[in-house]
Amino acid sequence: MDVLLSLPIVSYFAGPMLTSWSGSMNLLFFYMTWMTLVLSHSPLKIELVGTLAARIVFWFVPSLFFLIFDTLVPSLAESVKLYGAKSLPRRNAASLLRQVLLAIFNLALTTAVQAGISVGAGTLLRHPLFKTSTRLPLPWQIVKHICIMYTAREVLTYYINRFVLHSRGRIGNLHRAYSHSRKGAAPYSLMLYTDHPLPLLLSRTLPVYLPAMAIQPHLLTYFLFTIMTTLEEMLSMSGYSMVPGIIMGGITRRTATHYASGGRGNFGAWGLLDWASGTSVGKDVVEDIQDEAEKHQVKERGQKAVSDTSSMVQDGIDGLKRRGKSRKKASDW
Repeated sequence: MDVLLSLPIVSYFAGPMLTSWSGSMNLLFFYMTWMTLVLSHSPLKIELVGTLAARIVFWFVPSLFFLIFDTLVPSLAESVKLYGAKSLPRRNAASLLRQVLLAIFNLALTTAVQAGISVGAGTLLRHPLFKTSTRLPLPWQIVKHICIMYTAREVLTYYINRFVLHSRGRIGNLHRAYSHSRKGAAPYSLMLYTDHPLPLLLSRTLPVYLPAMAIQPHLLTYFLFTIMTTLEEMLSMSGYSMVPGIIMGGITRRTATHYASGGRGNFGAWGLLDWASGTSVGKDVVEDIQDEAEKHQVKERGQKAVSDTSSMVQDGIDGLKRRGKSRKKASDW
């Protein structure tokens, strides 16, 4: 618990809400917290607790909130769900409890597997897998490493989903039984970790962890990458039609179509390889971006029209006031 509370990412985001410090003071506090953490705990402990904390905060807690919303207010949830009422979780307490317990088990399992890989790699390399020094990574290094890891993740996710999880083998059968039992329905966020453990490790853990193992970035960069991918996966699996953003809204719709179609396409996380390989189902990533861009242009035009109308009305009112003042002065003369 002490490691979790001393994570610098937690203090960095909580600092501005709890204090009125400037940006430089926040950065200094962030660095001091990180330095204390590195000097007082082992790199493996920091890696595992930080990764687990990111998944709990950015997936598990929001998923439970969405699950409660979907089950307690189904009439309202139905209106914001892709594919409507079919996408709502079954209102069966025993079934939902089994899913929550399976999700917790899978979360613990993925953490244990990550621990085993980190220990093995650290023993082989004779140093921690990720750079865990008091020196913070440079911004351009963070951007470069995250771009590399995102690219590798997209490739791994696409090919594992297409040729392993949606094949006719045993792993494919397990994945279909656990994740594609609801035909014609979008997923909900809890389902991110309710797959069978073997397909889950292949589709969710390896595409994120293997690229990080290959380039061995700073641990803070890996934390940021984990947070970004976890948040993306949580939103894309929500099944909500109101997920904002040109990119994120399209990812959510393509994920919903993937599950509703029984896994016939949309195998990649971002849809780029689906578009290039012709495995898109429904609208592809290019069409989604075009549609969202048109929507934003419509909104901008509407806002501009409202602004112009307001200006015209205000000008008219000001003109009437000026005329009234002119008439009053003329009558006084």
